[in-house]
Amino acid sequence: MVSLPIKLKKALILIGAFLYFGLEVQSQTPGTGTWNVLTGRYNIDKRWHVFAELQLRSQQTYHHFNYYEVKGGLGYNFLPNLSGLIGTGRYVTHPVDQDFGRPVLQTEQRVWQQLIYNQKMHSIRIEHRLRAEQRYTSAGYRNRFRYRINFIVPINKKQIGDNTLFMSASNEFHFNNDGVFYEQNRLYWGLGYQFNKSWSFQSGWMYRIDYFKNNRAQYKNYIQASLQFTLNSKKSSAPRVVGSVD
Repeated sequence: MVSLPIKLKKALILIGAFLYFGLEVQSQTPGTGTWNVLTGRYNIDKRWHVFAELQLRSQQTYHHFNYYEVKGGLGYNFLPNLSGLIGTGRYVTHPVDQDFGRPVLQTEQRVWQQLIYNQKMHSIRIEHRLRAEQRYTSAGYRNRFRYRINFIVPINKKQIGDNTLFMSASNEFHFNNDGVFYEQNRLYWGLGYQFNKSWSFQSGWMYRIDYFKNNRAQYKNYIQASLQFTLNSKKSSAPRVVGSVD
């Protein structure tokens, strides 16, 4: 039997408790959807970087695609463990019972600002992300505020490097200042592989809960898959970044 260090055991117990209390046992919406992400990042130097991302989501397993988003942004590393980003994107929602059916249900142009703070506990990285969103939708203007805590645990090495298998677990909370205050919760668990300093892949399970007025809620399971590539300029000495589900 493999003996784990006491600090690592405590960390894994903490992650397990975090996942357990994030679950709500309720009936699910029919079928398992997919949540597909392609992210590109370019490190200009040790401080500045830009990124672009495409997402496709479906209500069933790789059919009934009903949502996509295209976004990008500019980021800055204030400290090795603290970074900020300003981004914008276009988000489009289609009917749920066919592939990109008509009419379009909602379009949105979004601007957001975020801060990411990273902690280390033994070999585990704990990422805290705060995000404020300004949402210009076809149904009107809305604000939204998000907090995500994400645990990244290397499995076959002491830290993330080339050829590293890792586990990722996160819980994100979405809040509004108008209407339903606690709007959404996203619980994620998955495995990933860091091939080298340029490429990483993750796949796992996403459990999304949407809350509405009159105590209504909608629950959905997703299979998540994400591919991230990173390019570095000659001036860049930026630290290695493991992609996270957005």
